[in-house]
Amino acid sequence: MRFATLDGRLVLTRDGQALDVPFNDPLARFDEVLKWAAGADWPAAVPFTVDQLGPPVPQPRQVFAVALNYRPHAAEAGYQAPADPLLFTKFPSCITGPITEVTLPQGKPDWEIEVVAVIGTGGSHIPVAHAWEAVAGLTLGQDLSERELQMRGKPAQFSLAKSFPGFGPTGPFLVTPDEFADRDDIGFECFLGDERVQHGRTSEMIFPVAELVARISAVCPLLPGDLIFTGTPAGVGNRRNPPRYLQPGETLISRAEGIGEIRQTFR
Repeated sequence: MRFATLDGRLVLTRDGQALDVPFNDPLARFDEVLKWAAGADWPAAVPFTVDQLGPPVPQPRQVFAVALNYRPHAAEAGYQAPADPLLFTKFPSCITGPITEVTLPQGKPDWEIEVVAVIGTGGSHIPVAHAWEAVAGLTLGQDLSERELQMRGKPAQFSLAKSFPGFGPTGPFLVTPDEFADRDDIGFECFLGDERVQHGRTSEMIFPVAELVARISAVCPLLPGDLIFTGTPAGVGNRRNPPRYLQPGETLISRAEGIGEIRQTFR
């Protein structure tokens, strides 16, 4: 099933039609939502376009992100692959929808395409074997990053530099795990203009979704609607020779199999 946010409301979508989900706090009651969706009354649906959609979770309480979760990206950054997940946060105020215009801050703004896990029921100390049961679905995101602020100081700090307004675009849909042929092997790619700058598959992650859910929930209770940005593959701008950064007037297009496309234009 495919869900989205339309005018601030969670909706079930199909073939360009949207149907309001009739539950308060629907991600906390996602098992009930899925039962309702299986017999949904589609004549009550209304048409929509993707550019009308907001972020699948407009106001997540917690946004986790994983650094160096793909070996080629760890290598291009000059690091060995980590033995444990390296976690930071993007502050929730940066989260936006799939089709956006982003004002670039001064410095060296960069791109990082990521598949994002959306927590449904959540919980604490979730074992790996049951971790997918805590996941409502997957969406697509960009972990936009301003590298000068990120690398300022020793050690570097990540979270503030990745949380400028608009630096967490997500969407267009929240897709339930059963919709994918293999929920652990999803292809994704992003383009600046006509140039493909990143591509990868989630099967290449060092720490897959289930392990991330287990590792995070062993420390922090996962709450309905929490986001986990699961990491980016090689191809980010600051590791190119010469480095390349986002410029006003450019458009960044990101796509993921079974999820769709998000698009950011920069000014």
